[in-house]
Amino acid sequence: MIELLGKPVAQARKAVLLEKMQVLVDQGVTITLGILLVGDDGAAKMYATFMEKVAKGANFGTELVELPETATQEEVEAVIHRFNTDERIYGVLPLMPMPKHIDSEAVIGGLDPAKDIDGLTTYNIGLVSSGKGGYVPCTPKACMAIVDHYGIELAGKKVVVLGRSQVVGKPVALLALERNATVTICHSKTLNLAAELAQADVVIAAVGKAHMVHGSMLKEGCIVIDVGINELEGQTVGDVDFSSASEVASAITPVPGGVGSVTTTMMLEGLYEAYHARNGHC
Repeated sequence: MIELLGKPVAQARKAVLLEKMQVLVDQGVTITLGILLVGDDGAAKMYATFMEKVAKGANFGTELVELPETATQEEVEAVIHRFNTDERIYGVLPLMPMPKHIDSEAVIGGLDPAKDIDGLTTYNIGLVSSGKGGYVPCTPKACMAIVDHYGIELAGKKVVVLGRSQVVGKPVALLALERNATVTICHSKTLNLAAELAQADVVIAAVGKAHMVHGSMLKEGCIVIDVGINELEGQTVGDVDFSSASEVASAITPVPGGVGSVTTTMMLEGLYEAYHARNGHC
């Protein structure tokens, strides 16, 4: 069984990105990421701090705007508008969750699609769905980066995706389809999930339910990419029971240490792409 670790993937991709960024640094160019944090959500605050550190470490600029829990819809949308119109900023990241009184969909709807590097807007979702480019959400991109790094061939394989969210399930299914896989999306209403999984050459689990998938449900020799991040008895675990699955699968991503380790690098790659998209070259 091969453990599909995320760190080597992130390091390899980041090394390439750093070389490209050094060229811009030498030219005096700064690519800035705008981050909006609203309220007191602990996880969002930690992620904001982490993204600042990672971005700066890769020679990107950052501007973090923090608004209080009592911020109004108008105040939140005003920050998005300012980020949209600020020429220094190439990517905008509105962190979720926002306070309950904030209409997050309206906030996302106000994002300039050219700066929507995490593929949240309907415009980018539409481009991705139609195979015409667009910014793909970072977690599905991370899944494909792992697939590429470890030389996993998807063409002709049966891929089962667990979960149909707009940010992971649907886009990762589309990315697998683009690579000529035969894709099935399963969800909470799927009848006989075990039968679907038993046929899968590749399982991509993204439902957010701890240990939903057990090794007994998997096909011998399958590949498992576990996107889930859940708390169980004080530990961070995936949607797949790693212990039992690793006895059946030929390769599997651990949680933590798998897909999540690659997502921030995908964000930075998107930021770099946004710079070149605006400046008309690659």
